[in-house]
Amino acid sequence: MDITDLTPLERRIWRAFPHGTAVDVRPGEGEDPAAFRSADRDVRAEVVRALLLAGSSEPGEAPALRVAGARIIGALDLQHVEIHHPVRLTSCHLQDTLELDGAQTRQLDLSGSHLSALAATSLRVDGALRLTGCRISGSVRLSNAEISSGIFLAGARLGSGRGWALQLDHASVGADVRAPRLVALGGLHLGTARVEGAVDLEDARIENADGDALDAARLTVGTVLNAGGLTAEGRVRLTGAKVAGWISFIEAELSNPGGVALGISSCEATQLTLRDAQPVSGDVRMHYSTFKVIEAEPQVWPATVRLEGLRYEALTPRLPAADRLALLQRDVDGFVPHSYEQLAASYRRVGDDVDARAVQLAEQRRRRATLPWYAKLWGCVQDVTVGYGFRPTRAGGWLLALLLLGSAAYGLHHPPPLEHGKGPGFNAPVYTLDLLLPIMDFGQQAAFAPTGLYQWLSYLLIAVGWVLATTVAAGITRALSRP
Repeated sequence: MDITDLTPLERRIWRAFPHGTAVDVRPGEGEDPAAFRSADRDVRAEVVRALLLAGSSEPGEAPALRVAGARIIGALDLQHVEIHHPVRLTSCHLQDTLELDGAQTRQLDLSGSHLSALAATSLRVDGALRLTGCRISGSVRLSNAEISSGIFLAGARLGSGRGWALQLDHASVGADVRAPRLVALGGLHLGTARVEGAVDLEDARIENADGDALDAARLTVGTVLNAGGLTAEGRVRLTGAKVAGWISFIEAELSNPGGVALGISSCEATQLTLRDAQPVSGDVRMHYSTFKVIEAEPQVWPATVRLEGLRYEALTPRLPAADRLALLQRDVDGFVPHSYEQLAASYRRVGDDVDARAVQLAEQRRRRATLPWYAKLWGCVQDVTVGYGFRPTRAGGWLLALLLLGSAAYGLHHPPPLEHGKGPGFNAPVYTLDLLLPIMDFGQQAAFAPTGLYQWLSYLLIAVGWVLATTVAAGITRALSRP
């Protein structure tokens, strides 16, 4: 391009480029901001393209395009272009979509700029991509991109409410993706992306009520996924995601009424925290996920969850089993034994055997509801007598009560001996114990023969003794078989 065809501002930018000098045409203090759109701040897109392709430089200088406050007129098409110099277009207005599909550059900084859209599929940036404070009315397409030094979206506003506001699927980011206070009108698509550092969505707001607010299925994160304070309207999907550190939804508000609000199945992370989060509006799916620690108050969870195959080592804050068991009742798969075993094991790891047994007892009671009537009946007997083996002191209570009953009854009405003058003397408590304990023989039962009502009482004591012995044995076997 002939430099004589340039406007004064274009000529100024052209001359500044070889030295990497910044050209700032933003309104100064006291200057009318409306003057921003005046023609003396306009730069033609073809001039920017020609300058970047020409790549002129001078010895000892570091060329770079550094422009602030300009208005880029026309479509800036840099598709499949290799740019050898840093590009910094800050607080600029780009009239049309910035086309960077398949392009390569050292560094790209669009902080504070206004764009209609950014098309950068398969973009390669050897440094950082900075979109801090940007206003992009359309979508940002970074699918399959390779960004070496991170993506910065703090305070940016993306999307139009239709489709994806940000597409980062299948991308590779060598550092962090930082987007605190991001506002996205449309979903974020991070599926199968790989981020070596952290993903920071703290205090972000994502609105995509008719679809996915955050689709991060099979996302890989090298450190943490921080969504503290996130407000999401639409599904948050982390299916198959792998996070080396923790996943945080501290003080988050997740809402997708009538659908899945948090889909985190088959996910792996060190810790999942929903501390101080608002109650989730919508379903939660956590099946076949693995965490070391899950931090959440019971009131965070919605009416419908799915927990089959969920594995964890500890739950915080520490709460009684009764406060945790209600969640297991809400599983859409019905009775899931694994969920009870996981909860019991978490109490056992911290030495809380009382709550561990309470969970195991609740498991047996829930199982009973799935059995045929005769098995339910036997289950009720085990529950009432010894609490399925997890309340062994109940057996002692029953034995003591029956011992007192038999001792009183037979103490007032001695049964006649089978053979007069032979056998031991009658002892009402020992005779009652002989009836109650089937594996013990004190010689009393064989020596005396009650009649009438007292004979029926002896039959009752023998039957109850066998039931107690059987249920105690079954309970002990069940308890010992627990890990």
